Amino acid sequence: MKLTLSWLKDHLDTDASLDAIVDALTRIGLEVEGVEDPSAKLTGFTIARVLTAERHPQADKLQVLSVDAGDGPLQVVCGAPNARAGLVGVFGRPGAEVPANGMVLKVAAIRGVESNGMMCSTRELELGADHDGIIELPVDAPVGTAFADYAGLSDPVIDISITPNRQDCMGVRGIARDLAAAGLGTLKPLSVEAVAGDGPGPDVRTDDPVGCPAFYAQCVRGLTNGAAPEWMAKRLRAIGQKPISALVDITNYVSIDLGRPLHVYDAARLSGGLVARKAVAGEQVLALNGRTYTLDATMTVIADAAKVHDIGGIMGGEESGVSDTTTDVVIECAFFDPDTIARTGQKLALTSDARQRFERGVDPAFLDDGLAIATRLVLDLCGGTASGVTRSGQPPLAPRAYAYAPARSETLGGLAIVPERQSAILESLGFVVGKDWQVTAPTWRRDIDGPADLVEEVIRIEGLDKVPSVPLPRPAGVAIPTATPEQRIERRVRRAAAARGLDEAVTWSFIPEEQATAFGGAAWRVANPISELLKVMRPSLLPGLLSAAERNLRQGADGVRLFEIGRRYLDDDGQPKERATLGVVLAGDRRPRGWQTGKATPFDAFDAKAEALALLAAAGAPVENLQVMGEAGAAFHPGRSGTLRLGPKTVLAAFGTVHPAILKAFDLSGAVAAVELYLDAIPAKRGAGFMRAAYAPPALQPVRRDFAFLVPDAVTAEALTRAVKGADKAAIVRARVFDVFTGATVAEGHKSVAVEIVLQPGEKSFTDADLKAISDKVVAAAAKQGASLRG
Repeated sequence: MKLTLSWLKDHLDTDASLDAIVDALTRIGLEVEGVEDPSAKLTGFTIARVLTAERHPQADKLQVLSVDAGDGPLQVVCGAPNARAGLVGVFGRPGAEVPANGMVLKVAAIRGVESNGMMCSTRELELGADHDGIIELPVDAPVGTAFADYAGLSDPVIDISITPNRQDCMGVRGIARDLAAAGLGTLKPLSVEAVAGDGPGPDVRTDDPVGCPAFYAQCVRGLTNGAAPEWMAKRLRAIGQKPISALVDITNYVSIDLGRPLHVYDAARLSGGLVARKAVAGEQVLALNGRTYTLDATMTVIADAAKVHDIGGIMGGEESGVSDTTTDVVIECAFFDPDTIARTGQKLALTSDARQRFERGVDPAFLDDGLAIATRLVLDLCGGTASGVTRSGQPPLAPRAYAYAPARSETLGGLAIVPERQSAILESLGFVVGKDWQVTAPTWRRDIDGPADLVEEVIRIEGLDKVPSVPLPRPAGVAIPTATPEQRIERRVRRAAAARGLDEAVTWSFIPEEQATAFGGAAWRVANPISELLKVMRPSLLPGLLSAAERNLRQGADGVRLFEIGRRYLDDDGQPKERATLGVVLAGDRRPRGWQTGKATPFDAFDAKAEALALLAAAGAPVENLQVMGEAGAAFHPGRSGTLRLGPKTVLAAFGTVHPAILKAFDLSGAVAAVELYLDAIPAKRGAGFMRAAYAPPALQPVRRDFAFLVPDAVTAEALTRAVKGADKAAIVRARVFDVFTGATVAEGHKSVAVEIVLQPGEKSFTDADLKAISDKVVAAAAKQGASLRG
């Protein structure tokens, strides 16, 4: 929401400085995003008179001017065809910066003749597109005056971020009301001159009491549509609006000034009366933005007997829009249901200033006054004769009153305020405060829905900065832990992932539908998506991480190591289920190229497995009992992926390289490794008291033995080591593969697998007989897997 300082002062009688106003706006919850002073770029440009104009001795198309800018004549070389003696224009002094191109003016010789600045065109000052000649001002323009002051451009523009609940501040007057309540002046009374009109009003009605409860309208006949007056056009330009014509600019001005959107129809282009109704499925309308929209039966439209002319409350139609030849108009002032407006705008992917206001909720009690103000502006600026007013339907005006206790400002808001001050604040904001503290909300405050909202109003106007910082009460003694076991697991794995060199990412919980399909499909859709591209809940964390990896690689990163802790959204017997998950994506180069290692090394499935095991260990999972099983799913590369499980059913993690088809969909190339850890599947630890057992290292040194087995290719290393380790659970504490060999000395269809086992003696050292017995058990256990001791 943008407004100028002078525009604000049309509604607020104040002597406060710009800085004080900006500070107060942010303090009361209307955050100022920026302040722009349009006069700043025109520093050094003044009004000047051309005294003489002579042909340049070295160029036929140049003239040498003698210019008076208030401090004596200066010589200026100018190429404008309209430069002549007696002309009053805008002169840029040496040192001024030309807004259009950033050039700093200086004294310079042009074709051998000294020039002390320049005479300017509208395009050079970014005041228009004309570049055929220099600006011509009235002959009585005050020479020597700063051009910004003369042109009224010394009016700062304030840009305010309006939160969705503050529909009343989508107009300048609502912002002025808040500032007046905050003590920065007095709200000026709103002048509304009723326009009785002659004869019957226009033929309008509403047949959609839900989407358009009230439809008011008035005609003006015999008008002349031209350019809006300069004061109105100047304000619209200052806030980024392009002046179009008086009729269009009036509706835009009233919408911004008072937060009351309206629409004007060219009566000559209508076939019969206007009706607000539900659209017929498949109807189309050519909107003012030049696009044709196909409507459905849930949308409210305004139509005549022949066609749809308006997507109700969002955008008017091209075929009934006003033009320079318009002489008769119908001015519409209607109330549209906010929910209907929001749903229609989302379906059509259509936004407008009117939609922003109607979907937040405009003042339902301001229809008559809004129509009267707009009609009076049309009569004053365009002439013509007004008809009577037609009122169809009834706006929702049911009062909303709430029992309020002044003590709640302290108990709920944390700031004690005397009741009289609270009453004054509420009344200054338009609330009606009864003697019994029944507080009635004004019609323009749709967001007020109970006593808590009244506390918010009182506190923000009194000053959030006055709320004291009070620590929460803490009981004596040692603080009781508040984190849940799930939260503690997330903290541990987050620290572990960061310690392993992974960068944490935070991605959207909703993703495009085609991305969800690649990971098994989405179980849940968003009813009110912020974008058509973000309308389903993610079934996996990997789509967001893959998109993030692609962005980083596209920006020049050599290697990307990302992790995220979040939720997957799955279906649990028809009910939404959130599952805590950790996702990891490793893309690009695992190790850069170098003179020692040669080419860069990409990530592979073993990198993903290493991350999965390390993070599961950090989470407290029994990694020594995990089994590597099967494929990780359709999103992973077959043969280069797997799952880590506790038993055949409990899957703790999926890991591997991502399927090439998935990588292509995300514009990724090369190998990309990924992991998903299912944190909610990790078994909870059994309670073992408050203290862990004292560390007691073994009294005797462990013994290591190596075995080389000839194993069929189909037997996995994991199956072999598990069998070996289980051969003597009391003595064997670890078993790992340290070598795999295939070659001429190994039978076809087999491989040589070397396994190291670690034996831990208990009360006494192993004897040779003990070691022989354990070795026999190991060989026997391996034999059950089809392995034989290699001779």
